[in-house]
Amino acid sequence: QVQLVESGGALVRPGGSLTLSCAASGITLSIYYMGWYRQVPGKQRELVATITDGSIRWYASSVKGRFTISRDNAKNTMYLQMVSLKPDDTAVYYCNKIPNFNSWGQGTQVTVST
Repeated sequence: QVQLVESGGALVRPGGSLTLSCAASGITLSIYYMGWYRQVPGKQRELVATITDGSIRWYASSVKGRFTISRDNAKNTMYLQMVSLKPDDTAVYYCNKIPNFNSWGQGTQVTVST
């Protein structure tokens, strides 16, 4: 059974940094096209960063230059390093493959506020 567990979210001030983690079980992350998504209440979930099995990365324009997606194959864990955080980055962040599995993890809340 596939399980993706996100963690690392917190309340941070604008300009702050966070690193999110996505621990996987039941799948081997390194062979999948994986991504980080985020969702705010009342809006559709949006894709913000992806990494292919060949480690080619893509970023949404809203986060490019500030977010870095990476993967530790030995730990079967994916990360999202976020710097220069803005209030607009406030959301629940999820990891999933692309196209996504039908089931989602619980997500991790990131709140950027003074």
